[in-house]
Amino acid sequence: MERLFDLICRAGLVLAGIGLCVIIATFGWHVYGRYILNDTPTWVEQLSLVLIVWISFLVSAVVVREDGHLSVEMFRDALPRRGRLVLRIVADLLLLAFGVLMAWQAGKLAAFGWSNRIPLLGLPEGVKSLALAICGGAISLFVAWRLAGQFRELFTGSRQKVSREMGSE
Repeated sequence: MERLFDLICRAGLVLAGIGLCVIIATFGWHVYGRYILNDTPTWVEQLSLVLIVWISFLVSAVVVREDGHLSVEMFRDALPRRGRLVLRIVADLLLLAFGVLMAWQAGKLAAFGWSNRIPLLGLPEGVKSLALAICGGAISLFVAWRLAGQFRELFTGSRQKVSREMGSE
């Protein structure tokens, strides 16, 4: 599973990188069209909005997998190892609930908006919400896998690596 999740993360980062390159290229075209051709390509802004949503949510799922999201560690670090693990489990349970809810509600939103079109692009409006649904699903998978390791450590006492920060001790 670790290899599969690493592959998913790598694919997400590659897609986000490609999206960023497309944004840069299209804004270059936007500037060229506006100042050289005197004909502003208006579709660039709509495409950039779609790509920003996809880039943001793809990378946010990867950040959850890599355990790089923002957290206040001062209180957790003050606890003994078992207390840190319990606090981490509670936080990950909340994150799992958030990921499941995000995937479910965004999936409904994508289905609802699929019949409407994004002006100037002709893409379904649900394409934006689809990014949220995929991200929520990926977050749910990543956190559920991490929780399985944390529960194993909590109940068996084995010190298998459950996250980057917990495994470094």
